[in-house]
Amino acid sequence: MVAATLTSPSSQLLCSSSRSISQLSPLQQCLFGSKAIVSFPSNVNYSKKRHVGDGVKCMAVAAETEPKKKSGYQIQTLTNWLLKQEQEGVIDAELTIVLSSISLACKQIASLVQRASVSNLTGIQGAVNIQGEDQKKLDVVSNEVFSNCLRSSGRTGIIASEEEDVPVAVEESYSGNYIVVFDPLDGSSNIDAAVSTGSIFGIYSPNDECFASIEEDSTLDSAEQKCVVSVCQPGSNLLAAGYCMYSSSVIFVLTIGKGVFAFALDPMYGEFVLTQENIQIPKAGKIYSFNEGNYQLWDDKLKKYIDDLKDPGPSGKPYSARYIGSLVGDFHRTLLYGGIYGYPRDKKSKNGKLRLLYECAPMSFVVEQAGGKGSDGGARVLDIQPTEIHQRIPLYIGSVEEVEKLEKYLA
Repeated sequence: MVAATLTSPSSQLLCSSSRSISQLSPLQQCLFGSKAIVSFPSNVNYSKKRHVGDGVKCMAVAAETEPKKKSGYQIQTLTNWLLKQEQEGVIDAELTIVLSSISLACKQIASLVQRASVSNLTGIQGAVNIQGEDQKKLDVVSNEVFSNCLRSSGRTGIIASEEEDVPVAVEESYSGNYIVVFDPLDGSSNIDAAVSTGSIFGIYSPNDECFASIEEDSTLDSAEQKCVVSVCQPGSNLLAAGYCMYSSSVIFVLTIGKGVFAFALDPMYGEFVLTQENIQIPKAGKIYSFNEGNYQLWDDKLKKYIDDLKDPGPSGKPYSARYIGSLVGDFHRTLLYGGIYGYPRDKKSKNGKLRLLYECAPMSFVVEQAGGKGSDGGARVLDIQPTEIHQRIPLYIGSVEEVEKLEKYLA
């Protein structure tokens, strides 16, 4: 016999029994301290003590102990992931909107790249950008797409593109606080051959203490000069950075200073879906990615380094050479498999060809968040203070051990 005593006006009663609680079924084990809680229907008459038989069933009120199984259809989109970071206080609502705008631009560019030959977007536009490079049709279109998405977000104050002469201040009616630098279409020379391309971006907060070298006879007006001053910040000031690769899959890789995450564009949903969390680059690798067509233009120290990579040595296995000609494509492979990517200075390009603000700094921020290293051959890329908007530097980026090995050769 089980005796039940009313403890409150509610329908819950404390019950004690000579039977061991452990002998009850899981549904009957409603523990409250050393006693069990019994739930009776609301129509029970509590004016009298009730004798409850062994057949009375307890209603479980304890939390389920078994973990819930994750549904096979449960996915986490980039939007959901960003909102989660905002809820946890990692980023604010403003940055969430900027990153969402960038992801939208990448979706549009991915569509343009895939339909380039059909839409007559292959070939050269006929203009030359500030770098002295022939602009592809998609360079121009991608730059416009990126710029429009960032302007319409209402959260960017200054945008700076590889394809623009100077940074552009967003109209006051749409203006926000963030500074966004980007290369809208990296590796565009590969477009006509349908080889991997990508977009690179970095996000800074405004910095009134940043000063760039502006010539006294500069024709820039005061607004443009203010833009130049605001943009020229070292990579260590980056709040977020990443890239989007347009290949067999459209991959969006992002860091907000708390690890590196990869999202793949699911064509079924039209959304970026989380596929890899906290990516870590291997400490060392056996792949090097250099344009060896410029070998004869390199200095002797770098030549010696490359020659040694090709030497099988005691292991009998030399490094493997892999070079796509697209920074995003070569970097993404290096991030996943380890090794080193390099674009050195040479006799033709005294400072290398890659831009510090739009390419080297964002990629170095990503690789450091993944446990790797970015260097110009002697200094950490993120510590380099830009002196001009389109400044070029040599870049060596990848696994820590591989980059440090190269630095020893160049020292």
